[in-house]
Amino acid sequence: MKPFGYWRDPACWAGCLLYALNRWLLKPRIHSAFLHSHFNDLLLIPCALPLLLLLQRWLRLRTHDCPPTPGEIVGNLVVWSILFEFIGPKIMNTVGDPYDVLAYAVGAVVAGLWWQRARWLKAAP
Repeated sequence: MKPFGYWRDPACWAGCLLYALNRWLLKPRIHSAFLHSHFNDLLLIPCALPLLLLLQRWLRLRTHDCPPTPGEIVGNLVVWSILFEFIGPKIMNTVGDPYDVLAYAVGAVVAGLWWQRARWLKAAP
């Protein structure tokens, strides 16, 4: 199996491109609650997880170069959801939003399917 590309992964690149597109082109011109409140939340796992896993690899906390495992995806989803939607709002005087957690989860599922596609294609008869 080909090693995971980390920051070179297409899901990471696509997520970062979509984030920039939404931030600088769409949000200033289109008045959509979804674009303003939840679209970027969909991109958390595909954009941030590959970079975090690369850092863990450099620090020798991650011992392989396989795509993110379901455990890594779910673990980070849980930690970041708690941090951004429960702890962060108490520290930064903002409001946590359960729909953000839903958006993080949807993004995690889509990214996870992308990252595991080689395993599924190999297993297909």
